[in-house]
Amino acid sequence: MWTYLLGPFFALLPRWWRDLLVRPEDVHWGRAAAISGFAEAGLALYALGRWYYYAMSTCVGNAVAAALSGQNGGEISPQAIGGVALTIWVTHPVTLLLGYAGFEGAVRMCAGAFSGNAYGTLPLFLADKILFSPFRRRKPLVTDSPRGVRGNISSFAGAVRETAAAGSLPGLPDEIRITKNTKGEILEISACQRKQDWTPSSVVRYLNAYYCLEADSRGSGLRPFCYQLRRLPAGVPGRKVLSYAPPDAMIQTDV
Repeated sequence: MWTYLLGPFFALLPRWWRDLLVRPEDVHWGRAAAISGFAEAGLALYALGRWYYYAMSTCVGNAVAAALSGQNGGEISPQAIGGVALTIWVTHPVTLLLGYAGFEGAVRMCAGAFSGNAYGTLPLFLADKILFSPFRRRKPLVTDSPRGVRGNISSFAGAVRETAAAGSLPGLPDEIRITKNTKGEILEISACQRKQDWTPSSVVRYLNAYYCLEADSRGSGLRPFCYQLRRLPAGVPGRKVLSYAPPDAMIQTDV
């Protein structure tokens, strides 16, 4: 409901505003942005057509009335009247504004549909940067501090230890366990090697079903890397979907 009813309206806002109004996990922002961009482009093109009909009729009508009354002097051809009216319409601020809205809507629609990115409108983005961003509290940079340096060294050392430990483990097949709880179907995977690009909130496709990675942890034993995924009610097509198809996994079902 959030994605298709209120998501397109929230997709017009900058990301910081959206995070204040709705939880990010409640809305599929790629789809909401695609719908929002399509509606923005469609309304802009419709308004542009109505504005063209009104402006050209008014301008040409006034020019013809002035020519018939002799206010313009000599004879004026219909082509000249039409050319002047078209030039006025093209350079009018309303035409430029509607044209920009149509172009922006097309860009936002393509970004949401093909890359899953949700971009707000440029006027609201600029308003946020000018009026609110200077007063917004920023997270301190810790890379230049001694504590930040120690944290980076510790993280690097941990990564080295993890790589060395993973290299000493045998190439065992993944252990898969499927259970159910109040949240629905849960897929638990234990592996001897860390899976690349598997970060929380990632979408994973397994056996024609889609799962959301909710947590990953490091334990002990022969399969220390543990992943917990929750099955999604519907498919989530897009470029960011990770495919998981182990050839020789050990499957346990408690459904």
